[in-house]
Amino acid sequence: MLRKGEIALGTWVTIGNPEVGEILSNMGFDWLVFDTEHGPMSVETVEAMIQATSGTGIVPLVRVAENAMTPIKRALDIGAYGVVVPLVNNKEDAKKAVAYTRYPPRGVRGAGPRRCATYGLRTKEYFDWADEQILTIVQAETAEAIEKIDEIATVDGVDAIFVGPTDLTMSLGIRGQLEHPDFIDALDKVLRASRRHGVPAGIMTYNVEQARSALQRGFTFISLATDFQLLLQGAKAMLDSVSQK
Repeated sequence: MLRKGEIALGTWVTIGNPEVGEILSNMGFDWLVFDTEHGPMSVETVEAMIQATSGTGIVPLVRVAENAMTPIKRALDIGAYGVVVPLVNNKEDAKKAVAYTRYPPRGVRGAGPRRCATYGLRTKEYFDWADEQILTIVQAETAEAIEKIDEIATVDGVDAIFVGPTDLTMSLGIRGQLEHPDFIDALDKVLRASRRHGVPAGIMTYNVEQARSALQRGFTFISLATDFQLLLQGAKAMLDSVSQK
């Protein structure tokens, strides 16, 4: 979908229960990101949650805790179709992220596939599939990343650039000010680099208005909040509706 320029909508999963992943994977999202950077989930929990999405057509992704070999290869070995890598600030960071997701000679990923290769039943097929299909999504969430966004976007193997709004506003010194001119300018820089280099741009949104704005701006990989935010919004909307009657 991303390569075709189509819109891909998903949400962040942070609540460590397979039923959450199972429910969300049947809602019509294109992808889910299981968050192990800020979410309190172990690799065993995430594996069970990915298993719960089997057969739904959802693309399971994992946001790893850091741009490092071990968390990336573990996420992929349990069956993630790609990773979201935080704090990619420059070309060198982006090259590392890509290398950790690719097997030699294209990268340095260790060759020990487990669930991803059906426990050894489809190892050769997985090796052939992985280098072409695994998504490497890098996060631009600092002032340095925005300054060097063009060099990040030129790294072969970077499949999308994802803006983390809250962290970016903090780095820019305008904490939480999503309408601030400096933040809007940063988004425009990401989108211009995205168009110049043919790399899809993504962003986290927290409500319908932000999501619609992101679509209008040209973002194509859009997160519609997180699981707990959807829970809060749904509960509040129903309570407010009932209490007004």
